[in-house]
Amino acid sequence: MSEIIQEQKLEHSPTLNTVLMVENTLKNMDESIITVAELKRKLPRQVNHNTLMIILEYLEESNKIAVSIKGITWIHNTNSNLRKAIQRGLEL
Repeated sequence: MSEIIQEQKLEHSPTLNTVLMVENTLKNMDESIITVAELKRKLPRQVNHNTLMIILEYLEESNKIAVSIKGITWIHNTNSNLRKAIQRGLEL
């Protein structure tokens, strides 16, 4: 079964340009939560649904987005002050 999934993923492997396009669209969106359908409409060019799902899976695994029932939210923060505060902070 796993081999079939891997073969399907290879059929629609996203290019770096496509990954960056999706990432930038999510990063720069006005809304805090966006659905997959809304994301497809906001992208500058069309992306195959399976390819988009692979990109979203990658972004979620790399902790750049959070996917919930309501939709997708950009969570990655590059603020160095925030990162330092988190490192120095107390774990509850």
